[in-house]
Amino acid sequence: MDVRGVRRVFRSAGEAEVVAVDGVDLAIAPGEFVAMLGPSGCGKSTLLRMIAGLDRADAGAIRIDRGEERSAIAYVFQDAHLLPWRSVQDNAALPLELLGRDAGERREAARRAIEQVGLGDAADRFPAQLSGGMRMRVSLARALVTEPRLLLLDEPFAALDEITRQQLDDQLRALWRATGMTVLFVTHSIAEAAFLAERAVVLTRRPARVVLEHRIDLPSERDAALRGDPRFAHETRVLYEALARGNGGAA
Repeated sequence: MDVRGVRRVFRSAGEAEVVAVDGVDLAIAPGEFVAMLGPSGCGKSTLLRMIAGLDRADAGAIRIDRGEERSAIAYVFQDAHLLPWRSVQDNAALPLELLGRDAGERREAARRAIEQVGLGDAADRFPAQLSGGMRMRVSLARALVTEPRLLLLDEPFAALDEITRQQLDDQLRALWRATGMTVLFVTHSIAEAAFLAERAVVLTRRPARVVLEHRIDLPSERDAALRGDPRFAHETRVLYEALARGNGGAA
């Protein structure tokens, strides 16, 4: 995936235009896990939506690799957005239903996806019977059911408690390693970015520009103990200093 010189301006009648993203360049190799950080309201979600094809850039270009066509892109939002009248399995199967796949194929693919996220024993439950973490797992299963080559996530675990969030971080990284998909993960959490990603991109406050692209120098095998490792502290410090610069402050 290649983003070159992307700019997005929002205009409202009678109001000054707002430049959300300005001249962003970003290249992501197939199979790479990249975290994107930046101050609140800086344009991270806007950039992610443009990459997903949910919004259009006013300038610049976004090129999706041949193996990552729009049909092979999945998007996980900040909220789970589950249909309350559908079971876990039927919520996970929804993308395949919209693609016109037959019922048997949908059921089997949804079963595999919910097992991937550790919800195999909850297939027949409904959203109201699930915790916040479980609902987000269903949202992740729904994204995985199409076997995407590019997975885009917009702060999916931000509203969860720290223990649940770390558990889902562990699970997401394991899924990435198992599937080889390309992942772009938007987060406000420096620790989450350092734990999950192979590379972090830090944006300035609005309009978003890249202030740092940094390869995370940590082992490929990561567990809870790593969070107390001096190497982890070093990586989070590098990202913190870049965020401070991007937000107009001194690190």
